[in-house]
Amino acid sequence: MTRAPDRSDILCIGSVLWDVIGRSASHMEKGADVPGRILRLPGGVALNIAMTLARFGLRPALLSAVGRDPEGEELVAACAALGLETAHLYRSDDLPTDRYMAVEGANGLIAAIADAHSLEAAGAKILRPLADGSLAAPDAPYAGLVALDGNLTLTLLEDIAHGETFRAADLRIAPASPGKAERLLPFVRAGRGTLYVNLEEAGILCQTRFATTEAAAEALIARGALRVLVTDGARPTCDGASDGLVLREPPKVLVTRVTGAGDTFMAAHVAAERAGADRGAALERALAAAAAYVSGDTPS
Repeated sequence: MTRAPDRSDILCIGSVLWDVIGRSASHMEKGADVPGRILRLPGGVALNIAMTLARFGLRPALLSAVGRDPEGEELVAACAALGLETAHLYRSDDLPTDRYMAVEGANGLIAAIADAHSLEAAGAKILRPLADGSLAAPDAPYAGLVALDGNLTLTLLEDIAHGETFRAADLRIAPASPGKAERLLPFVRAGRGTLYVNLEEAGILCQTRFATTEAAAEALIARGALRVLVTDGARPTCDGASDGLVLREPPKVLVTRVTGAGDTFMAAHVAAERAGADRGAALERALAAAAAYVSGDTPS
């Protein structure tokens, strides 16, 4: 008999940290020094997805590593206030709370550094609730939705892709960044889960460059991926699977921010499909949510 997390609709596994984002309305090049705003916000791929899911009326449970330092205590309190289940977080006395720093200009993301060393150091400890009966057990695997990000180590992602812990789960996987896109290769090879990637990340996974999301989706499916959603900014997004491709155009909006847009797209898509939307309708709802986010019409 399978078990589901108490009071939760989906597990969000991966980075839960503080985002420090500098934003300017100016066009920026290397070495630019311009006026703007610097914000500190709860962030990380798994947390961004969870926060968006909560806005759609779901209650996500977080599986991640958060320190017991003041920053960690503040972050956990902020997550709880947003309606997220934090009881299953791995809380370390020795590891500091992770951070992400980015600079955005009118021309998009200029640079970013992700410090997820504590999450990587914690490793498989963050998955203990799936083995000790808290959320699931070896003889009763978790059978619900799981949003997973590529900030986990390659070894742990390999175990998730090929192991038994998630054999009954509906896996939804994001790479976290182009620099970590290759960490999704185990899921391509195993034919497990739904991958959410942009055109650059799709190219990294296939070791080539693609002109369109349609071509990228076809190539990933040919390499063994079960299902992929490939985005390319304001250009058409493709949902690819063995039974065909679905293409949709994103709404045209004025972009005011970019960090977290992909996470918003993924969360909105998961929520739409959970509510029963077909592939075309789910894609349209996800693109609308991402457009509202980048235009500044939804909260950070």
